[in-house]
Amino acid sequence: MQIYVSKGCLDKNIKNISEFLKLDLVTTLPTYESYFQYDKDGLSFVGDSSNSRSLLHVDFLKGKLGWRLKRAQHEGNLKKALGKKDKKLFIFDATAGLLSDTMIFLSLGHKVVAVEQSKILFCLVNDAIQRARDKIPYLNNLEFLNDNSQLVYKKQDKVFDAIYLDPMYPIIKKSTKKRGSINNIKQILEIENLASDEEEIIDIFMKYNYKKIIVKRPLKSEKKYSNINYQVKGKTTRFDIYI
Repeated sequence: MQIYVSKGCLDKNIKNISEFLKLDLVTTLPTYESYFQYDKDGLSFVGDSSNSRSLLHVDFLKGKLGWRLKRAQHEGNLKKALGKKDKKLFIFDATAGLLSDTMIFLSLGHKVVAVEQSKILFCLVNDAIQRARDKIPYLNNLEFLNDNSQLVYKKQDKVFDAIYLDPMYPIIKKSTKKRGSINNIKQILEIENLASDEEEIIDIFMKYNYKKIIVKRPLKSEKKYSNINYQVKGKTTRFDIYI
């Protein structure tokens, strides 16, 4: 895989990304495989599927996520899952992904340590963070890491109010009908051989000491544990809460 850099966009940021991912920077548009694209809008992943191209780009200032952040107070189900408390929480997001739910946590005033194992997803999200940092002050309450979340959690000497798990990727991996960003995420996880790891993470974190675990699941998915304290259900997803 390569990183295609648009004319006039070669800067220190993309050089650091290139070194981190150990990928070459090129100025000729790749035509035969998935690749990264870096232009005035930042970093994107361009997926190759069935002779067509689809782009995955993370932006906290506009688009679907930007709209969610502007109306974060309306995220009723997510707020219920956290609990009806005025207390500002310290949350460990073990499956950060595109950081969409963690950004809601931050916008509600909470502090978050978020961990993403995929180097590709980490770079896409971290690039979005850097572009938004000056305009979204609560990003200062985020610690975003590229690592194995289990190892990070075991090294922490802090007590978290909640562990957040969103192991959706293995489920979307099985779908052949999904398009757009979900299909790109599927490709990324396959490229990095991470597609089978996410589901097991629930079992591992359930064995740790915790105050609360919040697991995000598809609404009709099977209940894996019987000791659920309560559930918060939406139209397509639910939150299983263990205390």
